[in-house]
Amino acid sequence: MSRRSMIGGSAALCALPALALPTGAGAGATATDPAARLHALLDESAAADQRLDPLSTTKPAGAAVFIDPLSDAYATALLGQKQREMATLATIARARLGADDRIAYDVLSYRAQQMLDTFASGAFRTAQLAPLDPSFGLQVELPDFVTGAGAPFANEADYEAGLARLEGFAGHMDKTIERLREGRALGVVQPQIIVANMLRQVDATLAVPVADSAFFKAARRFPDSLSQARRASLVKAYREVIEQRVYPGYQSWRDYLRGTYLAHATTAPGRWAMKGGQALYAAELSRHTTTQRSAEDIHTLGLLEVARIRGEMEEVRSKVGFSGDLKAFFEHIRTDPQYYYKTPQQLLARFKAIEAKIWPAIPKLFHDRPRAPFEVRPLPALGDQRGTGYYRPGEPDGVSPGILFFNMSMLSTRPIPTLETLTLHEGIPGHHFQLTLARENTALPAILRNNMSTAFTEGWGLYAESLGPELGMFGDLMQWFGHLDMEILRAIRLVVDTGLHERRWDRDKAIAYMLDNSSMAPKDVAVEIDRYIAYPGQACAYKIGELKLRELRERSAAALQARFDVRDYHREALNTGALPIDVLDTKITAWIASRGLAT
Repeated sequence: MSRRSMIGGSAALCALPALALPTGAGAGATATDPAARLHALLDESAAADQRLDPLSTTKPAGAAVFIDPLSDAYATALLGQKQREMATLATIARARLGADDRIAYDVLSYRAQQMLDTFASGAFRTAQLAPLDPSFGLQVELPDFVTGAGAPFANEADYEAGLARLEGFAGHMDKTIERLREGRALGVVQPQIIVANMLRQVDATLAVPVADSAFFKAARRFPDSLSQARRASLVKAYREVIEQRVYPGYQSWRDYLRGTYLAHATTAPGRWAMKGGQALYAAELSRHTTTQRSAEDIHTLGLLEVARIRGEMEEVRSKVGFSGDLKAFFEHIRTDPQYYYKTPQQLLARFKAIEAKIWPAIPKLFHDRPRAPFEVRPLPALGDQRGTGYYRPGEPDGVSPGILFFNMSMLSTRPIPTLETLTLHEGIPGHHFQLTLARENTALPAILRNNMSTAFTEGWGLYAESLGPELGMFGDLMQWFGHLDMEILRAIRLVVDTGLHERRWDRDKAIAYMLDNSSMAPKDVAVEIDRYIAYPGQACAYKIGELKLRELRERSAAALQARFDVRDYHREALNTGALPIDVLDTKITAWIASRGLAT
């Protein structure tokens, strides 16, 4: 599961029976109407998923704010839900559905079967016993969420929910230690580098006074509707739950990880070194790439892509007149101050200038654009211990902005030559288009509006980068080199992710390979490699998805010839949300067969 599907908290397990789908899903719909029955099942499935998601802002009425993803009750509810979904789908006549409904059927079936396979292989249980994730764990995701980047704080009920969320998170922290102890007893132990990085995060969090912490931010601002007395009581309640539950939870993590677990952690960083790790890695690759490609196949593909992109980089090095070799050129970019801004304000101004340059060319490639604006903001928390940043879509109201949270710390590791490419990937026409257009399309079933298939979502981001020349970008040779530098990073990921988890590479070998083949700063390389160690498989999805999107565009152009319009292809690729790669292939194949008419 992606970071958004890490679903948690022990706040209200009494609500778990409500997670069950009704017997005979869709019973309220006409029994012989497959579309009505499918829509009922989709609604029930979405409500069940939202009940489990601690970062959902659209929970059904009466749902608990926080359910613990590490609990047995959670696992039982999730397994039962997916079994019921598959059983009900088997009773719906797919052939009698409309085009979009057939895609929704396929996506639900794919997701449910994939989860059932994860349970059947034992991978779910192994992951439950290895819950530490310095990159996308709730200990970093939740602070971002409650700063206002996701969690609403518009009324008294929102503030009460915020308290319940913090209490549930504290329970999740307790459960994490319990699962780590179980894992140790069964031989499922995570790598030392993951433990060390977790401890750094814990120490950094505890070093921040409660009043300055991300958890307390909501209590520093209130809507006008709350009285002064109620504000004072909420400030007191937030301070108490942080001081008495959340911070002690972090302290318990520190005591257990440093005092006990670290001594038993593996020196090898890969999944192969953990009991049950090979089956878990196979499941992670399948989940993120939405293919059945083997680790060896992905590794070979990565080597080929790295070699191809290096050749293009050599051409740029020669054209700019740099006399050293490519490795020396990388070092030149890492260390020459001309390639780095000195203040966050300079960086934000450059992002705005790039955005203004992209928009006028968008109509050449796209029929549609999101109604919601795009913004860049500083990453809220622990910037010195995290990667470049991430995009988060706003509420699907056409007004709330989609936000790129960019890491403004260590500006000397944020090279200017990569900024055009990064804007294309995270913003326009990358994640901001792909995610926001789907969320704004209320005609789509929720499963298509909100689906987060890694290979499609990140593949689209990388594909969007490749549209730069068609959008009038990369006129400067160094910006083109920055594009190649980011593209080779995604190819490197295929090599190092599979190298670490399948081919038994150590961390130093993975770091050396990335430094030899990109201009990324050593600090950022270490953060990237540690992310691949902590979150296996996800990094492989970018290139796998991008190559498929490019392949489908070329296939469409070759088949349709004069009838091909790239704007039509982009609309067809995006208008049903993020699809598993196999489902996308089937959809575009049908679109080509219909001679490019809307399916």
